[in-house]
Amino acid sequence: MPDDTSHSSSRRQILTGAAAAGLVTAAAGRSHAAEMAAPTPALVDPENAYPRPPFPQQSQPWPGLAGKMTPRPDHGETSYRGSGRLAGRKALITGGDSGIGRAAAIAYAREGADVAIAYLPQEEPDAREVIALIRAAGRKAVALPGDLRDRKYCDSVVKRAHQELGGLDILVSNAGRQHHQDTILDISDEQFDETFRTNIYALFYLGKAAIPLMPRGGAIIATASVNAFSPSEILLDYSATKGAIVAFVKSLAKQMVHRGIRVNAVAPGPFWTALQVSGGQTEENIHNFGGETPMGRAGQPAELAPVYVLLASSEASYITGQVYGAAGGTGVG
Repeated sequence: MPDDTSHSSSRRQILTGAAAAGLVTAAAGRSHAAEMAAPTPALVDPENAYPRPPFPQQSQPWPGLAGKMTPRPDHGETSYRGSGRLAGRKALITGGDSGIGRAAAIAYAREGADVAIAYLPQEEPDAREVIALIRAAGRKAVALPGDLRDRKYCDSVVKRAHQELGGLDILVSNAGRQHHQDTILDISDEQFDETFRTNIYALFYLGKAAIPLMPRGGAIIATASVNAFSPSEILLDYSATKGAIVAFVKSLAKQMVHRGIRVNAVAPGPFWTALQVSGGQTEENIHNFGGETPMGRAGQPAELAPVYVLLASSEASYITGQVYGAAGGTGVG
């Protein structure tokens, strides 16, 4: 005869399992219902989402401050909402005080990353605002002022970020030098050297210092430009460095595959940053900045932040050696 005790035990296990399954199903239903009830994000009209030119005539001494621009750029200070996509990550962002680097720093912190920012000492007022925003997001913030034209600083900024953050798995080489000149005859040897040292030499130095410290799953992101593909006639040296960055990223990505480190670049079009008003463009160009794009306006740094988040996140595990363009409809990049 069958064992009644065994039969009862089996029956209890079946009932218990069924009850547990029911609870899981009910919980899933409630979760789905909550998602369905969540407010749908409003659609954004890209053509009219931000200020359009003409802009007030303005100029600043290099390197410029975002806080003194009119209109003030949007870096996502009040708009960016995180969802934990970079939880526990450790990032170093050069040029993190303003512009695209600032937008990336705010987004990374709100996505759960601790962030170190590198910037020139003259940019301290902007940098203090960013540090406060990172800390307001509940993340660790590290301020690392210095000059990327100095090889020793490039080495030390990586080491300090690694030490103070307790690791380093994201490197964003974003800081740039841009100064317009009408012709090659107007570009001094000093300007040519400073542009290359800031834009491409620093990427080389930072990469060499960071790669041995980065774990598998890490990411390197460089800021290139549409000028790499459609160079401006008044930005000869700047455009040359941005073309070099594209080639550098594509080559380095192939080297880093077997280290488990992804390497990508972003190629912005006309974005409203302090780089433009501190010698990057003529005053006439500033007046109509971005107006030549099909969208008829300049991009705002906040509009690039999601791209930097994607490229840093594990969601982009199959993306390496790519250049992501954002140029207001020009189709460049």
